[in-house]
Amino acid sequence: MFERLREDINSVFDRDPAARNFLEVLTNYPGLHALLLHRGAHWLWNKDLKWLARSISTFGRWLTGIEIHPGATIGRRFFIDHGMGVVIGETAIVGDNVTLYQGVTLGGTSWNKGKRHPTLGDGVIVGAGAKILGPFTVGAGAKVGSNAVVTKEVPAGATVVGIPGKVVKRPEPDVEVPLDIDPARREAICQKFGFDAYGVSQDMPDPVARSMQAMLDHMHAVDGRLERMCETLRKLDASYREGQLPELNSEDFAGLLDERDIGCQKMPPTDATVRGEPRDVSPPRE
Repeated sequence: MFERLREDINSVFDRDPAARNFLEVLTNYPGLHALLLHRGAHWLWNKDLKWLARSISTFGRWLTGIEIHPGATIGRRFFIDHGMGVVIGETAIVGDNVTLYQGVTLGGTSWNKGKRHPTLGDGVIVGAGAKILGPFTVGAGAKVGSNAVVTKEVPAGATVVGIPGKVVKRPEPDVEVPLDIDPARREAICQKFGFDAYGVSQDMPDPVARSMQAMLDHMHAVDGRLERMCETLRKLDASYREGQLPELNSEDFAGLLDERDIGCQKMPPTDATVRGEPRDVSPPRE
């Protein structure tokens, strides 16, 4: 028992740089208090003393602001940072070395009995305000971004952000996917069409940015095909004249940019921001 307590306290030191000493952690960390109370409640739940187990769980919620159902299975070195508003459902299973931040919900989407809450693998980190809903597995080492709403299984080592949650990082980030598009050619198309992909690089974890980049690559392919068609037409008809694409001027978008900046920090406009940034970058809803 004391060995597990020491292990829990050491896990706080490992994951919270604000922790200063043993006594401070033992007396002032609600996540640790909730975990200790849950262990007692879970033991009573398994001994079929369910009312007493629920009473201890309710007392723990009143004391810490963290609600852990006594039926939930919690692994070793579990750490809840800050803790207020965390809810863990009855059939949830949490692995070892898992970290949750305030406002996290491990909930269900069904009123049927049986497994209805998520399973978190070892080493999972769930950011503040995230909601993981349903009887699926979040793979070992995965990360869930703050305020994400996850309703589907998450691969091990992946990172999930957004509403609904989307995987933006795979388990092998060092493996570079070869591009079918010449980067220099892509940049030339950006300048030609007056589009900048709003300053997001290929490896940035933004699903909307990746979608816009895919559209840009498609424009690259279409532009190349049109150039070949024009070249063929010039060979067939010497009188054929190729028209120039109209240029995009910053003044044409002044009203849209003013509307976009309402409620946001004002920044001096540049050619890239004028040409490239869309007003709405929220992820597409399914």
